[in-house]
Amino acid sequence: MEYTWLIVAILGYFAFALASLGDKIILGQSPRPRAFTFFVGIFNVMAIFAIPFVEFGMPTGTTIAWIILDAVIYIFGLYGMFSALEKFDVSRVIPAIGATQPIFIFALTCLFWGSQVLGIRELSAFSLLLVGTVLISLNRKGDLFTKESLTISLVTAVLFSLDFVFSKFVYLDMPFWQGFIWIRVASFVFALCLLLNRNFYKDVFKNTKKTATNVGVLFVLFQGVGGIATVLQSLAIALAPIAYLAIINALRGVQYVFLFVFSIACTVCIPKILKEDISKGTIIQKILAILVIGFGLAILFY
Repeated sequence: MEYTWLIVAILGYFAFALASLGDKIILGQSPRPRAFTFFVGIFNVMAIFAIPFVEFGMPTGTTIAWIILDAVIYIFGLYGMFSALEKFDVSRVIPAIGATQPIFIFALTCLFWGSQVLGIRELSAFSLLLVGTVLISLNRKGDLFTKESLTISLVTAVLFSLDFVFSKFVYLDMPFWQGFIWIRVASFVFALCLLLNRNFYKDVFKNTKKTATNVGVLFVLFQGVGGIATVLQSLAIALAPIAYLAIINALRGVQYVFLFVFSIACTVCIPKILKEDISKGTIIQKILAILVIGFGLAILFY
Protein backbone atom coordinates (compact mmCIF):
# COMPACT_ATOMS: atom_id res chain seq x y z
CA MET A 1 0.00 0.00 0.00
CA GLU A 2 1.21 3.50 -0.87
CA TYR A 3 0.44 4.89 2.58
CA THR A 4 1.36 1.92 4.74
CA TRP A 5 3.87 4.20 6.48
CA LEU A 6 0.99 6.45 7.57
CA ILE A 7 -0.93 3.67 9.31
CA VAL A 8 2.28 2.37 10.91
CA ALA A 9 3.14 5.86 12.17
CA ILE A 10 -0.31 6.37 13.76
CA LEU A 11 -0.07 3.01 15.54
CA GLY A 12 3.39 3.98 16.73
CA TYR A 13 2.17 7.27 18.17
CA PHE A 14 -0.64 5.48 20.01
CA ALA A 15 2.01 3.35 21.71
CA PHE A 16 4.19 6.42 22.35
CA ALA A 17 1.27 8.10 24.13
CA LEU A 18 0.98 5.15 26.52
CA ALA A 19 4.74 5.10 27.06
CA SER A 20 4.86 8.87 27.75
CA LEU A 21 2.10 8.55 30.32
CA GLY A 22 3.99 5.73 31.99
CA ASP A 23 7.20 7.78 32.01
CA LYS A 24 5.44 10.63 33.81
CA ILE A 25 3.93 8.27 36.40
CA ILE A 26 7.30 6.64 37.08
CA LEU A 27 9.17 9.95 37.25
CA GLY A 28 6.53 11.17 39.71
CA GLN A 29 7.41 8.30 42.04
CA SER A 30 11.14 8.20 41.33
CA PRO A 31 12.28 11.56 39.89
CA ARG A 32 15.70 10.70 38.50
CA PRO A 33 16.04 11.73 34.83
CA ARG A 34 19.69 10.62 34.62
CA ALA A 35 18.92 7.13 35.89
CA PHE A 36 15.84 6.94 33.68
CA THR A 37 17.89 7.90 30.61
CA PHE A 38 20.50 5.27 31.46
CA PHE A 39 18.03 2.43 31.95
CA VAL A 40 16.04 3.32 28.81
CA GLY A 41 19.30 3.35 26.86
CA ILE A 42 20.30 -0.02 28.33
CA PHE A 43 16.89 -1.42 27.40
CA ASN A 44 17.80 -0.92 23.72
CA VAL A 45 19.96 -4.04 23.89
CA MET A 46 16.74 -6.08 23.68
CA ALA A 47 16.86 -5.47 19.91
CA ILE A 48 19.54 -8.17 19.57
CA PHE A 49 16.89 -10.84 20.21
CA ALA A 50 15.53 -10.10 16.73
CA ILE A 51 18.82 -11.13 15.08
CA PRO A 52 17.97 -14.85 14.70
CA PHE A 53 14.76 -13.97 12.85
CA VAL A 54 16.11 -11.46 10.33
CA GLU A 55 18.86 -11.25 7.74
CA PHE A 56 21.70 -9.55 9.57
CA GLY A 57 24.85 -7.92 8.21
CA MET A 58 27.58 -5.37 8.89
CA PRO A 59 27.14 -1.68 8.00
CA THR A 60 29.57 0.19 5.75
CA GLY A 61 31.99 2.81 7.05
CA THR A 62 29.78 5.80 6.29
CA THR A 63 26.70 4.11 7.72
CA ILE A 64 28.61 3.28 10.92
CA ALA A 65 29.22 7.00 11.38
CA TRP A 66 25.48 7.76 10.97
CA ILE A 67 24.60 4.96 13.42
CA ILE A 68 26.95 6.33 16.09
CA LEU A 69 25.75 9.91 15.59
CA ASP A 70 22.13 8.80 15.76
CA ALA A 71 22.71 6.83 18.97
CA VAL A 72 24.42 9.77 20.71
CA ILE A 73 21.75 12.25 19.62
CA TYR A 74 18.97 9.86 20.65
CA ILE A 75 20.32 9.37 24.19
CA PHE A 76 20.81 13.10 24.75
CA GLY A 77 17.30 13.68 23.42
CA LEU A 78 15.94 11.20 25.95
CA TYR A 79 17.71 12.99 28.77
CA GLY A 80 16.22 16.31 27.70
CA MET A 81 12.73 14.82 27.48
CA PHE A 82 12.90 13.07 30.86
CA SER A 83 14.28 16.20 32.53
CA ALA A 84 11.31 18.14 31.19
CA LEU A 85 8.82 15.43 32.19
CA GLU A 86 10.09 15.60 35.76
CA LYS A 87 9.27 19.32 36.02
CA PHE A 88 6.21 19.94 33.83
CA ASP A 89 2.82 18.36 32.97
CA VAL A 90 3.07 15.44 30.55
CA SER A 91 0.29 16.82 28.35
CA ARG A 92 2.29 20.05 28.06
CA VAL A 93 5.86 18.77 27.87
CA ILE A 94 5.55 16.18 25.12
CA PRO A 95 3.57 18.46 22.79
CA ALA A 96 5.95 21.35 23.51
CA ILE A 97 8.91 19.24 22.48
CA GLY A 98 7.22 17.98 19.34
CA ALA A 99 5.50 21.17 18.18
CA THR A 100 8.58 22.53 16.38
CA GLN A 101 10.07 19.21 15.28
CA PRO A 102 8.32 19.09 11.86
CA ILE A 103 9.80 22.49 10.99
CA PHE A 104 13.29 21.40 12.03
CA ILE A 105 12.94 18.12 10.13
CA PHE A 106 11.69 19.89 7.02
CA ALA A 107 14.69 22.26 7.17
CA LEU A 108 17.13 19.38 7.74
CA THR A 109 15.58 17.41 4.88
CA CYS A 110 16.16 20.32 2.53
CA LEU A 111 19.68 20.78 3.90
CA PHE A 112 20.78 17.16 3.36
CA TRP A 113 18.75 16.12 0.32
CA GLY A 114 17.84 19.41 -1.36
CA SER A 115 14.34 20.72 -1.98
CA GLN A 116 11.82 17.92 -1.65
CA VAL A 117 8.62 18.48 -3.60
CA LEU A 118 5.29 17.90 -1.88
CA GLY A 119 1.94 18.28 -3.59
CA ILE A 120 -0.74 20.76 -2.52
CA ARG A 121 -2.58 17.98 -0.67
CA GLU A 122 0.49 16.92 1.32
CA LEU A 123 1.47 20.52 2.12
CA SER A 124 -2.09 21.28 3.27
CA ALA A 125 -2.12 18.19 5.49
CA PHE A 126 1.33 19.06 6.87
CA SER A 127 0.20 22.61 7.70
CA LEU A 128 -2.97 21.43 9.46
CA LEU A 129 -1.12 18.77 11.45
CA LEU A 130 1.48 21.35 12.49
CA VAL A 131 -1.16 23.92 13.51
CA GLY A 132 -3.09 21.25 15.43
CA THR A 133 0.06 20.11 17.21
CA VAL A 134 0.95 23.67 18.26
CA LEU A 135 -2.64 24.37 19.35
CA ILE A 136 -2.83 21.26 21.51
CA SER A 137 0.54 22.27 23.04
CA LEU A 138 -0.44 25.78 24.13
CA ASN A 139 -0.82 26.39 27.83
CA ARG A 140 -3.59 28.82 28.74
CA LYS A 141 -1.80 29.66 31.98
CA GLY A 142 1.35 30.58 30.09
CA ASP A 143 3.73 28.56 32.25
CA LEU A 144 4.73 26.41 29.27
CA PHE A 145 6.77 29.26 27.85
CA THR A 146 9.05 29.98 30.78
CA LYS A 147 12.68 30.38 29.83
CA GLU A 148 13.60 26.97 31.28
CA SER A 149 10.78 25.00 29.66
CA LEU A 150 11.22 26.72 26.30
CA THR A 151 14.97 26.07 26.29
CA ILE A 152 14.56 22.38 27.18
CA SER A 153 11.76 21.95 24.62
CA LEU A 154 13.65 23.54 21.72
CA VAL A 155 16.96 21.75 22.40
CA THR A 156 15.19 18.39 22.76
CA ALA A 157 13.17 19.05 19.60
CA VAL A 158 16.36 19.69 17.62
CA LEU A 159 17.96 16.51 18.98
CA PHE A 160 14.98 14.32 18.10
CA SER A 161 14.78 15.98 14.65
CA LEU A 162 18.39 15.03 14.01
CA ASP A 163 17.55 11.51 15.23
CA PHE A 164 14.85 11.31 12.54
CA VAL A 165 17.18 12.43 9.76
CA PHE A 166 20.22 10.40 10.82
CA SER A 167 18.17 7.21 11.10
CA LYS A 168 16.82 7.81 7.57
CA PHE A 169 20.43 7.87 6.31
CA VAL A 170 20.92 4.45 7.92
CA TYR A 171 17.72 2.99 6.44
CA LEU A 172 18.64 4.26 2.98
CA ASP A 173 21.79 2.14 3.11
CA MET A 174 20.60 -0.93 5.04
CA PRO A 175 17.46 -3.11 5.28
CA PHE A 176 15.16 -1.92 8.05
CA TRP A 177 15.86 -4.58 10.68
CA GLN A 178 19.62 -4.45 10.18
CA GLY A 179 19.68 -0.69 10.57
CA PHE A 180 17.28 -0.73 13.51
CA ILE A 181 19.30 -3.32 15.45
CA TRP A 182 22.60 -1.52 14.88
CA ILE A 183 21.14 1.82 16.03
CA ARG A 184 19.73 0.18 19.19
CA VAL A 185 23.04 -1.58 19.95
CA ALA A 186 24.94 1.69 19.53
CA SER A 187 22.45 3.41 21.85
CA PHE A 188 23.06 0.67 24.43
CA VAL A 189 26.84 1.17 24.22
CA PHE A 190 26.57 4.94 24.57
CA ALA A 191 24.23 4.53 27.55
CA LEU A 192 26.96 2.49 29.24
CA CYS A 193 29.41 5.31 28.50
CA LEU A 194 27.21 7.65 30.52
CA LEU A 195 28.47 5.90 33.66
CA LEU A 196 31.80 7.63 33.09
CA ASN A 197 30.04 10.79 34.23
CA ARG A 198 30.09 10.99 38.03
CA ASN A 199 26.58 12.47 38.31
CA PHE A 200 25.07 9.75 36.12
CA TYR A 201 26.93 7.01 38.00
CA LYS A 202 25.81 8.34 41.38
CA ASP A 203 22.18 8.74 40.30
CA VAL A 204 22.03 5.26 38.77
CA PHE A 205 23.66 3.21 41.52
CA LYS A 206 23.52 5.23 44.73
CA ASN A 207 19.74 5.51 44.73
CA THR A 208 18.80 2.28 42.99
CA LYS A 209 17.90 0.52 46.25
CA LYS A 210 15.44 3.28 47.10
CA THR A 211 13.36 2.55 44.02
CA ALA A 212 10.24 0.57 44.88
CA THR A 213 9.64 -2.80 43.23
CA ASN A 214 6.39 -1.60 41.68
CA VAL A 215 8.28 1.24 39.99
CA GLY A 216 10.66 -1.30 38.45
CA VAL A 217 7.74 -3.37 37.17
CA LEU A 218 6.08 -0.30 35.68
CA PHE A 219 9.36 0.70 34.07
CA VAL A 220 9.77 -2.65 32.31
CA LEU A 221 6.11 -2.67 31.25
CA PHE A 222 6.10 0.82 29.76
CA GLN A 223 9.53 0.38 28.19
CA GLY A 224 8.11 -2.65 26.41
CA VAL A 225 5.33 -0.42 25.06
CA GLY A 226 7.90 2.23 24.19
CA GLY A 227 9.98 -0.38 22.38
CA ILE A 228 7.00 -1.32 20.21
CA ALA A 229 6.41 2.38 19.52
CA THR A 230 10.05 2.87 18.51
CA VAL A 231 9.92 -0.07 16.11
CA LEU A 232 6.74 1.23 14.48
CA GLN A 233 8.05 4.79 14.16
CA SER A 234 11.36 3.58 12.76
CA LEU A 235 9.53 1.39 10.26
CA ALA A 236 7.44 4.39 9.16
CA ILE A 237 10.65 6.41 8.67
CA ALA A 238 12.16 3.58 6.61
CA LEU A 239 9.04 3.14 4.44
CA ALA A 240 8.18 6.78 3.77
CA PRO A 241 9.77 8.85 0.97
CA ILE A 242 12.37 11.38 2.16
CA ALA A 243 9.99 14.27 1.49
CA TYR A 244 7.47 12.80 3.94
CA LEU A 245 9.77 12.74 6.99
CA ALA A 246 8.39 16.05 8.24
CA ILE A 247 4.83 14.78 7.79
CA ILE A 248 5.61 11.67 9.84
CA ASN A 249 6.74 13.91 12.66
CA ALA A 250 3.78 16.27 12.25
CA LEU A 251 1.62 13.20 12.85
CA ARG A 252 2.88 13.37 16.43
CA GLY A 253 -0.21 15.50 17.02
CA VAL A 254 -2.11 12.20 16.97
CA GLN A 255 0.01 11.07 19.91
CA TYR A 256 -0.99 14.19 21.83
CA VAL A 257 -4.66 13.46 21.18
CA PHE A 258 -4.23 9.98 22.65
CA LEU A 259 -2.15 11.43 25.49
CA PHE A 260 -4.80 14.03 26.30
CA VAL A 261 -7.49 11.33 26.52
CA PHE A 262 -5.29 9.10 28.69
CA SER A 263 -4.39 12.04 30.97
CA ILE A 264 -8.04 12.91 31.52
CA ALA A 265 -8.82 9.28 32.36
CA CYS A 266 -5.95 9.15 34.89
CA THR A 267 -6.91 12.50 36.43
CA VAL A 268 -10.47 11.26 36.96
CA CYS A 269 -9.62 7.71 38.07
CA ILE A 270 -6.23 7.99 39.83
CA PRO A 271 -5.66 11.69 40.72
CA LYS A 272 -3.18 10.78 43.48
CA ILE A 273 -0.82 9.33 40.89
CA LEU A 274 -1.37 11.71 37.98
CA LYS A 275 -3.39 14.91 37.90
CA GLU A 276 -3.60 17.18 34.85
CA ASP A 277 -5.39 20.42 34.05
CA ILE A 278 -8.88 19.54 32.76
CA SER A 279 -10.54 22.91 33.05
CA LYS A 280 -13.33 23.85 30.62
CA GLY A 281 -11.08 26.23 28.67
CA THR A 282 -8.35 23.61 28.30
CA ILE A 283 -10.78 20.97 27.07
CA ILE A 284 -12.27 23.36 24.48
CA GLN A 285 -8.78 24.22 23.25
CA LYS A 286 -7.81 20.55 22.97
CA ILE A 287 -11.01 19.65 21.12
CA LEU A 288 -10.36 22.40 18.56
CA ALA A 289 -6.82 21.07 18.12
CA ILE A 290 -8.14 17.52 17.69
CA LEU A 291 -10.53 18.71 14.96
CA VAL A 292 -7.68 20.42 13.10
CA ILE A 293 -5.47 17.33 13.38
CA GLY A 294 -8.36 15.12 12.27
CA PHE A 295 -8.91 17.30 9.22
CA GLY A 296 -5.21 17.03 8.35
CA LEU A 297 -5.38 13.24 8.64
CA ALA A 298 -8.48 13.15 6.47
CA ILE A 299 -6.64 15.03 3.73
CA LEU A 300 -3.75 12.56 3.88
CA PHE A 301 -5.99 9.48 3.85
CA TYR A 302 -8.29 10.66 1.10
